[in-house]
Amino acid sequence: MVEKITTHQAEDDARNEGILIYVNGELKPKKEAVVSVYDSGFMLGDGVWEGVRLYNGVWAFLDNHLDRLTEASKAIDLDLGLSRDGIKKALLETQVVNNMTSDAHARIMVTRGVKIRPFQHPSLSRSGPTFVIIMEHSRPSAPRPVRLATVPHLRGLPMTQDPKLNSHSKLNCILACIAAEKAGADEALMLDIHGFVNTTNACNFFIVRKGEVWTSTGHYCMNGITRQRVIDLCCINKIPVFERNFSLIDVYGADEAFLTGTFGAQTPVSELDGRIIGSGDLGPVTTRIRSLYKGLINEVCA
Repeated sequence: MVEKITTHQAEDDARNEGILIYVNGELKPKKEAVVSVYDSGFMLGDGVWEGVRLYNGVWAFLDNHLDRLTEASKAIDLDLGLSRDGIKKALLETQVVNNMTSDAHARIMVTRGVKIRPFQHPSLSRSGPTFVIIMEHSRPSAPRPVRLATVPHLRGLPMTQDPKLNSHSKLNCILACIAAEKAGADEALMLDIHGFVNTTNACNFFIVRKGEVWTSTGHYCMNGITRQRVIDLCCINKIPVFERNFSLIDVYGADEAFLTGTFGAQTPVSELDGRIIGSGDLGPVTTRIRSLYKGLINEVCA
């Protein structure tokens, strides 16, 4: 049986057993870092979040992540409870107390808070928001390229659950991931409402064809910060890059494919629906993009 992997595969680190977690202004050991069963995030997935990575003592692209968090909170009419500077202060406080300098990952989570009764209406959230930062020592392991399977689950429409929202409600993507695992793959490739290739259940998706880099239009996927950095790097370095509609046939015949995300940066894809993509390994264009991205990280997180 082939071992299952994920795009968030990390090396085990015993230090994570002793981390302190930020919960509403307090730093608590893991076993004490709890929220109420009446919390709107636990009950209904009512909240938003961001994941950020620490390189050389600097949180990469933090302002971009906070822009996205702020925009999401406005979209769902959620008061974050902290100013932008307050969030940065909380992040730094959590970093310092956990003695983290590099290779760390933080998940910033904000929910509408604790409800007075276990029902849906947001007016029942009278105590909030709930603000949590989980920060772990986290060095991505070097797994084999991931295998994908196309699933019937689609990314949401803007008038239902906008896929640009980094919301706590991830059930659609979780069901997609389960379907992919049932098909013997590691993660799911999801299509948009028109049947064009869109994104995976956890990351943005790219292919390489004849030296050109293609990704989706961006209309139905998370506006990934790493995704945009890859597009920008391609433009700067004269690598042809296109945000366009393309089909599964284009992917099956691609020379390379890779995923982008804050945690794994660029993760190669070996196969889709049992079809080997290119050589089935890390390709030359993906290798170059990974090198360019590493150089960018070294520059902005010097």
